[in-house]
Amino acid sequence: MAGISDLPFRMINRAFGCQFAFTEMISARSLVHGSKKTEDMLSTTLSDKPLGVQLLGDDPGIMQRAMDKLLEYDFALMDLNAACPVKKVTGRGEGASLLKEPRKLGKLLQIMVRHVQVPITVKIRAGWDEASISARDAAHAAEDAGVKGLFIHGRTKAQGYGGKVDYQIIKTVKQSVAIPVIASGDALSPQLIKRMFDETGCDGVTIARGSLGNPWIFREASEFLKSGTILQRPGLDEIADTMIRHLASCMGFYGETIGPIVFRKFFAWYTRGIPDIKPRKERAFTARTEAKMKEIIEELRTAERGFSTSRDAQ
Repeated sequence: MAGISDLPFRMINRAFGCQFAFTEMISARSLVHGSKKTEDMLSTTLSDKPLGVQLLGDDPGIMQRAMDKLLEYDFALMDLNAACPVKKVTGRGEGASLLKEPRKLGKLLQIMVRHVQVPITVKIRAGWDEASISARDAAHAAEDAGVKGLFIHGRTKAQGYGGKVDYQIIKTVKQSVAIPVIASGDALSPQLIKRMFDETGCDGVTIARGSLGNPWIFREASEFLKSGTILQRPGLDEIADTMIRHLASCMGFYGETIGPIVFRKFFAWYTRGIPDIKPRKERAFTARTEAKMKEIIEELRTAERGFSTSRDAQ
């Protein structure tokens, strides 16, 4: 998740049961051109394993050079993003634009597979729009190219992140290929994650937006899939403790000036459903020091109880 799944975010989620994670989406072109910001996005630690990296690009030569640079790291796999719906990405022929040309996608993946020994996977969507549901063709092209697995978001590019997830297209793709299929889309609760498994027969489910301000979803989903038990939602003290740890990680990673600014969006996600949060959120979005942000977080411990129901309803 661009701008979100940095090292501090990944480590917080791993602490609550996230078993596999990805770096932020990496532009192959920016990596090849030596972008410092892009290289910083590849930062990791020994405990941040296993870790995948997702590349964005459509030029075979650029992709090969980018993969050569990535071999300096210990990534468990390299993934090609053929799913990003953002206009500035698709306008360059990257991301979901590749869904319009399954043969081109297949050739690009074939080159990637042959270039490195690291497992190659691909992420796709249902298609470009309702009139162009190309996931099955894209999946066949990817399998023929030799990828080791396929991630599929059950929406079209035109949908973005709105509308309904198409469970049927994911099921169709799963039934038409022999490689593992990992499903994506609206994995926002343990119940929805189980529904994805039940309705599609997929081999795994990726948790993306469902983890925003909610790292507990990993342990909750694991327990629900194992025993059917719905774990109690975290209380205000646990939320505050987790926010303070996340803030401290941001400070260590980004520094005293940038750390509090980066954490602001996470403050908003962590506090969804807490009654009368708006005044505190407004203060948090102007906080420029760790001490000021911690002061606002500490106030949450005495916020009105009974917010858990509203969080669960989201």
